[in-house]
Formats: sequence, structure tokens, C-alpha cells
Amino acid sequence: MSDKHLIVEGLSIEFGGQTVVHDVSFTLAPGKTLALVGESGSGKSVTARSLIGLAGAGARVTARTLSYGGQDLLGLSERGWRGLRGKGIGFVLQDALVSLDPLRPVGKEILEVLETHHWGDRRSRAERVIELLDKVGVPEPELRARQRPDQLSGGLRQRALIASALALSPGLVIADEPTTALDATVQAQILQVLQEIKARGDSLLIISHDLAVVAQLADEVLVLRHGVVVEQGPMQQVLRTPSHPYTQALLDAVPAEHARGTRLSSHNSGQVVPPRPGADSPVLLKASGLGKRYIGPDQQSRQVVDGVSFELQAGRTLGIVGESGSGKTTVARIVLGLLEPDAGQVEFLGHAWSGAGAQRVAEKDRRLRRRDISVIYQDPLSSFDPRWSIGQILGDALDVAGVAASQQPARISELLDQVRLPAELATRRPLQLSGGQRQRVAIARAIASNPKVIICDEPVSALDVSVQAQVLDLLADLQASLGLAYLFISHDLGVIRHVSDQVLVMRHGQVVESAPVDTLFEHPQHAYTQRLLGAVPRLPGADTALLVPPLEAESTALRFDESQLWKIAI
Repeated sequence: MSDKHLIVEGLSIEFGGQTVVHDVSFTLAPGKTLALVGESGSGKSVTARSLIGLAGAGARVTARTLSYGGQDLLGLSERGWRGLRGKGIGFVLQDALVSLDPLRPVGKEILEVLETHHWGDRRSRAERVIELLDKVGVPEPELRARQRPDQLSGGLRQRALIASALALSPGLVIADEPTTALDATVQAQILQVLQEIKARGDSLLIISHDLAVVAQLADEVLVLRHGVVVEQGPMQQVLRTPSHPYTQALLDAVPAEHARGTRLSSHNSGQVVPPRPGADSPVLLKASGLGKRYIGPDQQSRQVVDGVSFELQAGRTLGIVGESGSGKTTVARIVLGLLEPDAGQVEFLGHAWSGAGAQRVAEKDRRLRRRDISVIYQDPLSSFDPRWSIGQILGDALDVAGVAASQQPARISELLDQVRLPAELATRRPLQLSGGQRQRVAIARAIASNPKVIICDEPVSALDVSVQAQVLDLLADLQASLGLAYLFISHDLGVIRHVSDQVLVMRHGQVVESAPVDTLFEHPQHAYTQRLLGAVPRLPGADTALLVPPLEAESTALRFDESQLWKIAI
């Protein structure tokens, strides 16, 4: 295609007579990036999918003009779409675990794109697969190409999807939340890959709830709300001086230095969060010298947690950050008593909770105290039984907590009220709720037993910025009213700064730095912490990143993947 302009004029999309996208127009020239932003349900993804003929079953797509490279997209047959997808337009899907075939290695996914379009011969295609995985920062690409999606972390799966989309160097790449599951350093690497798309003269359409990522990539920003464009213009203008109140509300919801100690959600933005206990509050959880080894996919034993120690006090939040594979998830499982360490021990409420060797604790000795520690998972939908109603899900948690069946209906209504959900949702199933509502149900389940400590494993990473703000405000209010202590794991350093009192930085299974949150962010001591903070994208007008060199290339030695540890049966 000599002319690779994407032209969209008057795009509207209907489902069952209901219009979900209203009269959207934009033009995307080669070498430029357009970002679509807005809350869940605003029409971003369905707009992007309509550009590759995948708006969905029952969709009615109309437009005055919808063309790419001079070709009318509205008139394309299915055969025509198959010829365009991958070769002319690449697409990076949002949910890597669902988008990748669970029964075949990720290398085969990339290979299929090359084979479908008859690119090269067998040898050159195999070499291209390894080259692409290496390009998007996958360590040991030869080995990873042979692994199935369930054997990879979320970040590695996302990188495999991006590699697949770039396989044929398409002139237009559409990326739907391409960095959502990635930690700061890997995110920086992927942003560089996406920048290279622009640099070679191709165009990029990006959908993201991370406005700082948008600021790094976009030339123009289009803001959608309820399927309508409420603001559109150059990135600097939209993100620095927004003209629409909705755009301003999105920006205000981003966790930032100025917002620490205040609420983020639009209806109470800027209000002060209730104060937490001081540093002299009692210690509830104490980890000493934790160590754990695993057999990796190459059958080699590796140390994934090495000498980790920390304390968590009542009513306070300890944030844990680090790259994928740094040992965060393994530490959380040990703290929950779901995994015994090979070295060290954990004390909970002044008693032995888990330990190695002679310090090992039997599950029967933990059972009575289990109600005092709970967990909020990253993806609540995967942790819910889809056949159960919300009332049944919460009722199951109350059964474990020893609440009598006769008292459960009132307690379920109380729990839903505490997380600001209407009582009538108790009759619905998880798939009938939005992502934000499901996460609130996950929080309700976590507090059902009146715990003293909650492990928060990436509890807001899958949420758009406004829903994330509401959930963070909710967690702050529950902490203040119930005296909860949080062990908060997140790859989002802005979120960690907003919620934490103390921060633990992990790398390769070790704690490289631990400090009060403001001290760590303003005066990081370890070179890795400095570089981690330096990799964080920032909004226009925010303080510039720390002026530090980029992270050194990771060792080619394979590190154990923790992504599936939550699913191991104990």
C-alpha cells in the first residue's frame, strides 16, 4: 500500500438496535500515533475492533468513510479481511491468556501468522519467531517459544502477543492495553518497541487507561465517553489543558505525588483520607530470612526467594514492588501459609505461622487463625465460580468464617454496602457485573471474616483509571474504619506511592531496598530502585524521571516464572 492513511468519518456501531459508538471521526497518518482513552464501556475497544472487521457478532457498523491505504474497509469480504489482518494491520489484544491458544506453544502462534501469509521458508520463519521474541524482551526466546501460555507470566504472554502483531511489519498496529500487565522496566522496553513503529514510518492506534503511557506515545488523543467523542486534539493540549470536565476527572484520578493522602475518585477528589496509625502500632506479621527454591522449566533448581525479611504493622500498608520473576508472588504465598519456605519463618499475631524444617507449622495449627488473614486477587473473575451468584460467593466466605446460615443474608447486605454496591447485586453472577463491580465483590469477600491482614495482589491493575481511583479510595476507607493492614503488591509505582507507608523493592528474589515510602521515592539509594523509578512514564508537566542510565540487560539465565503459583493445589 503506497498510501497508508487510516480515514474514519462518522463511524457508528450498533448492537441489537442500541448504538454504542456515535459518529466517531479521525485520521491517522503514517508515522503518527492516535490514542483512544476513556472508561470501561466507553466504546474504545469496539471502535478499534471495527477497523479489522472484528466488532463482534450482531454488530452493525456504518460510516461515511472507513478506509485504510485507499481501500474501503466497509466493503471487505471475510477473505479480504483475512488478507489484511496481520499483514496490513496488526492487532495486539488486551487479554493475553484468553487470546493465546492454551494448547500450543507461543512460538506456534507467531509462526502461524508467517505461514498464513506465506512469509519466507521454514527455516527463515523459525528464525523470525526467535528474533521477534527477543525484540520484545523475552528472555531465553528459544526456550520460551516452546512453552504454552499457562507456563508464562502475564508479562511474557503480553510480549508474545506483541511479537505476533509485529511479525509481518504491518503499516498500522492497533494495540489494546499493550502494557497493562507489565512492570515498569518491561513496560519501558515495550514502549520503545512501539516507538520504533512510528520511527520506521508506520502508524499506531493505542488504547490505554494509563494516561502516562499515552503521553509517551501519542501525537493525538481522542477521549470517548458512552461512545461519544467528548474531546479530541494534540496530546499536549488534551493532557495538559483539557477542555472537558470528563477529561479533567480522568487526569485527577491518576495516583500522583500531589494526590498522596487524598481521595482520587471524581465525586470526592482531593478530600483527605483518614489518617493511619503511626509507626509504633503493633506488629501483626513478621517474616524473617525467607528462602524458597523451585525447579524451573529447564529442570534446573533456582532460588526465587532469598533472605527476605519484613514487618507489617496494624493499620498500615507495606508495598512490594519488583519485576516479574522477582519473587513477590512466592513471598505472598508463603505469608498466606499456602507455601512453606525452604528457609526462614513467618510469625502471625505473635505465633509461628510457617517455617522451614523444625519450624514447619501444620495446617491444623493455622486453621483457627486463617480468618484473620485474607487475599484480594488480581483477576477476580478467575477466582469466582461463574455458576454462583454474588450472594453464594459471599456466603461461602461467611461459611468459612463460621457465620451461621441464618445470619448470612443480613451480613451479605452489610458487606455489599461496605463496598458501596447495592444489595440487589447479590442475585447476579460475576459475568453480569463490570470489572469494577467484580473487584468490589472480591474486596467484600476478603473482609467477610473480619481479617486483620489482607494480601492485595495487583488489585487494581486491570481497572481503568476512574474505577481504579474508586477502588483505592474504598481500600483506604476500609483500612481506616476496620484497622486493616495491607501487604500490597503492584507493578504500578504510582499506586504503590499512593497507598503505602513502607516499600520493599525486590529483585531476583532478594530485597535490595526497604524504606518509608517518601524516602524511597525521593531519595532511592540502590541503583536498581533508581532505575526502576526512572523507567516510570509520566504525564506532561509532571516531574521528570530520575536521570539514571537504563537498566542493564537482564542475564540470559532463565528465572522461574511465578505466574501460575496461585493455582497450585496445596
